[in-house]
Parts: sequence; C-alpha cells; structure tokens
Amino acid sequence: MKAMVIDRVRPIGEEAAPLSLVDLPVPEPTAGEIRIRVSVCGVCHTELDEIEGRTAPPQLPVVPGHEIIGRVDKLGENANKHRLGDRVGVGWIHQGDGTPNENLESGFRATGRDVNGGYAEFMTVPQDYAYPIPALFSDAEAAPLLCAGGVGYRALRLANIRDGDSVGLTGFGGSAHLVLQIIRHLYPRSPVYVFSRDRNAQAFALELGAVWAGDTTDRAPTRLQAIIDTTPAWKPVLEALANLRPGGRLVINAIRKEDTDLKLMQNLDYRDHLWQEKEIKTVANVTHFDIAEFLPIAAAIPIRPEVTVYPLVEANRALVELKRGAVRGAKVLAIT
Repeated sequence: MKAMVIDRVRPIGEEAAPLSLVDLPVPEPTAGEIRIRVSVCGVCHTELDEIEGRTAPPQLPVVPGHEIIGRVDKLGENANKHRLGDRVGVGWIHQGDGTPNENLESGFRATGRDVNGGYAEFMTVPQDYAYPIPALFSDAEAAPLLCAGGVGYRALRLANIRDGDSVGLTGFGGSAHLVLQIIRHLYPRSPVYVFSRDRNAQAFALELGAVWAGDTTDRAPTRLQAIIDTTPAWKPVLEALANLRPGGRLVINAIRKEDTDLKLMQNLDYRDHLWQEKEIKTVANVTHFDIAEFLPIAAAIPIRPEVTVYPLVEANRALVELKRGAVRGAKVLAIT
C-alpha cells in the first residue's frame, strides 16, 4: 500500500519534504481490531509537532495522521461492533483503558504517533476507537471533526461556560472555526470574540457569526469569561490572559507549544495576567467518549467544516503550507 511516513525528526524550515512516500505491507487486524480502507485524512498541527520533535514518535518510521475517514475493510477475531463496508472515523486516541480519564493514563496510545495512522491506504484500530460517521457529511467534511472538532469540543467543555458568557477564540484555523459553530449551537446567547493575526481569518470568523474579530494583540470590547487558545505559540497565551475578566478561564488546546517566542512569557505580570482568580486549563488529549458524544452534535448543528483537499502525494505541500502560512478552515488529504 502507498503511505507517507516520518522517517526522521527534523525542522520543517530546513526541508520542504518532511515525509517520504513508501510502499508498505497492508496491515492485518488482530483480535478486537478492524482494518479500514482509508478515504481521507485530515492534516493537523500535531503532525508538525511529531516531525519537529516536540511530541516525537517513539519509533520511526511511522505513518502520521489522526483525522481518518474510511470504510471497514476487514474484521479481526471477535470484532463485531462494525460491519464490513461501514463508514467510520478514527481520531487522535488509538487506544486507552476505556475510563473517563483514559487520556491522562500511561496506556494512552496516539494514532499516527505511537502506531501507524491515516496517511496511508489502510490502517488498523481497536473496534471501540472507530466511530460511525453521520451520513450528512462528506468524507472530506467529516475528517476534521475527528480531531479539530472532537478536541475542540473537549476544550469547550473544559472552559466551563454557561449560556450568555462571553467567549474568546485565539487562533482561527481548523479547530477554532468548528468550535465557533459549536458555541453558537450549544450556547446561543454567548457572544464569540476572535483573535487572529490574519485579516482573512478575522473576516472568516465574522462570516461564521463572531461578534468581533481583531488581532492577537488587540483588547476585546469587553473582558471575557473564557478564552480557548488553539495556536502553537506563546504570545496568544499572554494576550489572552490580559483579555480575561476576573474569575475567567483560559483553556490551552495544544498538544505542544513551539519555543520560538517562549521568552515573551518573561513579561507575565501577576496583576495584569493572573490576579483575581483567573485560571489556566490545558487539554491533554481526547477520549473516545468526547468523539462519540461530539459527532451527533456536529450533525445536529450541522457543522460545516471549511476544507481544502490535497492528494496523498502532496502531503508535504499541505504540511509546509500549514507551517508557513495562514489557513482557512482545515486541510484534508485524499487517500483513495
């Protein structure tokens, strides 16, 4: 089967082709697993973290990718939760202990990092970690729901808001443009304020229903009860803390942060950024409960992901563009 693999850890700025196209054996499902013929796989910033070593795979080479949509192609022994031909999705969590806190346990295994993921024609996964996909979504639309949507939904839950609370989103890419739509559905009286350095992203946020959009360094017209940060940088963290009201909560929705602007955190001021019972919460990973609960909500809204589709062989171009440029919505690879 055709696959793109990470074969060594390297800074993407030094090379425009961080992945290699290879032929691999088609994997066989073991007991309790299913095999999926992959249709599409979303492109996530976490792939950059893997390639550049911030969350390096434990062994190389590995097939990245964890926003996977495909059809059940083969059943392992005692795998009876899905039928052959069913359309299913797989997210960042490939396997856990099945408890509500499985994302925090040592047995957590990540799709596309700890095991081969979806930048390939086939993959295997434990049956409990594959999810039925609502029929109204195309494959390309569904892909970002498995991570950008599912983890974004978890971040929103961790924000602990009530309907009517003001909410900020800093960074407006694959995840935040979905979170905004979730907020408008679950908390219709909550105004959403978007912070982005990209003017096109600001305009996109207003199109989707944000009441205000400004630069990362701007101050919103009002102090906010909660802000969700979806960026790889530290500057938005500092600015978000300054935009919180007393008792407000910042949720950092990132597996890793880059070190490029870490020195800015030396400007952290207790009075301006932390005082008056402000909170910081981080999203560790996602559980299978989050994804299973979120997908029906996404269909009920219905969420409409904005996607740009690339063929598998152009995965490197998609990743380099994600690293270097502004993103409108999400990027998706067409595998088969």
